[in-house]
Amino acid sequence: MLLADVVAASATVAATRSRKAKMAAIASLLAVASPDEVETVTAYVGGALRQRRTGLGWRGLSSLPAPASDPSLTVAEVHAAFDALAELSGSGSQAARSAAVADLFGRATADEQVWLRGVVTGAVRQGALDSLVQEGLAVAAEVPLAAVRRAAMLAGSTVAVARAAFDGVDALAAIGLEVGRPVVPMLASSAPTVADALAKAGGGAEVAVDVKLDGIRIQVHRSGDDVLVATRSLDDITARLPEVVEVARSLPASSFVLDGEALALGEDGRPRPFQETASRTAMSEGVVVTPYFFDALHLDGEDLLDSPASVRAEALERLVPPEHRVPRLVTASVSEASAFLEQTLGSGHEGVVVKSLTAPYDAGRRGAAWVKVKPVHTLDLVVLAVEWGSGRREGWLSNIHLGARDPSSGELVMLGKTFKGMTDEMLAWQTERFTELAVSPETIRGSYVVEVRPEQVVEIAFDGVQRSTRYPGGVALRFARVVRYRDDKPVADIDTIDAVRGYLS
Repeated sequence: MLLADVVAASATVAATRSRKAKMAAIASLLAVASPDEVETVTAYVGGALRQRRTGLGWRGLSSLPAPASDPSLTVAEVHAAFDALAELSGSGSQAARSAAVADLFGRATADEQVWLRGVVTGAVRQGALDSLVQEGLAVAAEVPLAAVRRAAMLAGSTVAVARAAFDGVDALAAIGLEVGRPVVPMLASSAPTVADALAKAGGGAEVAVDVKLDGIRIQVHRSGDDVLVATRSLDDITARLPEVVEVARSLPASSFVLDGEALALGEDGRPRPFQETASRTAMSEGVVVTPYFFDALHLDGEDLLDSPASVRAEALERLVPPEHRVPRLVTASVSEASAFLEQTLGSGHEGVVVKSLTAPYDAGRRGAAWVKVKPVHTLDLVVLAVEWGSGRREGWLSNIHLGARDPSSGELVMLGKTFKGMTDEMLAWQTERFTELAVSPETIRGSYVVEVRPEQVVEIAFDGVQRSTRYPGGVALRFARVVRYRDDKPVADIDTIDAVRGYLS
């Protein structure tokens, strides 16, 4: 298959808002891919490379050769070229990488160069989410969508099951839970109150109410003495968490797969700030973390994914001692669950997750079986500056710098940035708005950070406040995201830095 065919399909997907039309374009492309190409085509139509790292970025693609006049690159050649790029390292690798880029892009047409540059930098903006690619794959291979979804969840990606899909539903069904291969984790939806969560997850029946720990999600696999610790994104961090490995090896079983969280605790037993726990995903030393488990997916040769949550809970209790289990209340009472939430918040944790006791482990899905409840705080702040986006947001003003008012001096104090919560429509609006507010309009395209007149008020939701030496205010917002822009509120009425510090735990 020519790369030009992928680029044309990508353009078709990007040009329509119709989910049905997007899916049809994806299915048509996958249907004509050869068995040796289908995995790469599946990745490409989803706007991604199969290689996790290539050593390329915006700088390496800033100067490209003249494009070819006619398409000749095949999908297989492009994949092989990126494989070769990913292998380059050591002395002379920079020159070799530049030569390889020139060779690859010199054979690409103008449209192919644009697409290749976009897929390398994450800027392929076509609206083909993984769920849509799964739908297209199911149609192209003439297999049930549910079979594709389940296989992809158990194998860790849609790309990993693309070839099996064309071998039929039995080939997909043969892809099961494999100890040592991370599973896409089950996710929780949200509810504003405990009562809403109980109704959603239990419908009046008893539910499990788990403490929602503010740690890093871990999935722990053990087979004999071999232990794997994976993150929510399925990255292997085993070497960085030896204390988790030690706990896993101490449990009385020869094989298991557990879902849980790793959390750093203070001497008082309260959770440490999230950034201290999160730092362990980047280094093997630092603050000690403790694993806490809340689900069992496999135990000594028995897969538990399809078992009711109550059965999985019994297996977890047999295997894991209380000091390494997430605290849980089983109840149908709103008042008992609400009191448990208040107790949880008082202990320094971020909320609860209400879970159906009858539901299976629905890997990768965010449905009604798990429902999280945690307080959401909002602040009215002012935008001080904005940064040009990259990747999918290239060409838009994206990451906004947030400021609060210092009541003692009247000055505005920066306390962080965010790019979360922004829809495409909001990005388009704020690009126009902050272009108008730019302090130096004549240099707006020549600067990565654009300073703006502090006139636009924005409502920000956040999960908490932590101390930070990075920003002048000495604090930073946890998981800050844009709720809406407030044209109805003057800057004089924004929240003060003292109010923000009041959220410090």
